[in-house]
Amino acid sequence: MFKNKALLITGGTGSFGNAVLRRFLDSDLQEIRILSRDEKKQDDMRKKYNSPKLKFYIGDVRDYQSVLNAVRGVDYIYHAAALKQVPSCEFHPMEAVKTNVLGTENVLEAAINCGVKHVVCLSTDKAVYPINAMGISKAMMEKVIVAKSRSSTSTIICATRYGNVMASRGSVIPLFTNQIRAGQAITITDPLMTRFMMTLDDAVDLVLYAFEHGNPGDIFVQKAPAATIETLARALIELLQQPSHPINIIGTRHGEKLFEVLLSREEMVSAQDLGGYYRVPPDLRDLNYGKFVEQGEIKISEAVEYSSHNTTRLNVEGMKSLLIKLRFMQAAIQGANVEPEE
Repeated sequence: MFKNKALLITGGTGSFGNAVLRRFLDSDLQEIRILSRDEKKQDDMRKKYNSPKLKFYIGDVRDYQSVLNAVRGVDYIYHAAALKQVPSCEFHPMEAVKTNVLGTENVLEAAINCGVKHVVCLSTDKAVYPINAMGISKAMMEKVIVAKSRSSTSTIICATRYGNVMASRGSVIPLFTNQIRAGQAITITDPLMTRFMMTLDDAVDLVLYAFEHGNPGDIFVQKAPAATIETLARALIELLQQPSHPINIIGTRHGEKLFEVLLSREEMVSAQDLGGYYRVPPDLRDLNYGKFVEQGEIKISEAVEYSSHNTTRLNVEGMKSLLIKLRFMQAAIQGANVEPEE
């Protein structure tokens, strides 16, 4: 499906963008475009990959014209540009709205106007039962995706929803690792806090699946194990061979939840189990609710949400087995100076 086609990655200089780029670089795509605001990171990528397939566009998803310039002539879009740090979005909620909601509207509008075949947007578990500005903005982003998919006849628009991506930039694994290596106490918010654990490679697999199998308005969720933050910290301490390393509990940060949810009870009623993934199809009814529509065998009152508290729970050994797969951790164990997963 990608042969001789053009792919645009918004937010392409971030962890997700880099991971998607690596997977696609040796494919039969004719061109891969990177849209982001950071010219330094773009220049680093240009030198690192040194590929004639790569084209770089300086721009911001908040600005429709810069998005339009990057979208013209594109067949596929992976939309990863976002503000995703929970505390910073708490202090600057309108900035989250501008990027995550209005920026997504700009990308989808440009995609429809330019006849793009398929758009896959990146969402987060924080969009389910959101309590923080980042999650609320991503929940609104998902609503924009579904609404746009209803009115688009030629552009397929769908989304992928993830939990924590291990060792990505700004995440807790690089923080804990750096604290251990610097001889500083690990700072844990709440030992019982649970988070989904998945690798960047897992995340890219889901992107590919969504491109190949997505229908308009679909949201795809990958099944993933979870661990408590204390389990994660102790696994890192053992891998880095610092058995007596201190741990300080500092309390939850602004907007943090004790656990995350990848599928709500309401979504579980209609979700399709695809083995390793769930598909949440859109509600295709219009606003005329007089006609009865079969809702499936499960009632909402009987449904159970899919959360980091009730998924497969990793112990310290299981967490270590997952961590050791990461390039970041392999380098850290060898004592090398290492950057978060790209």
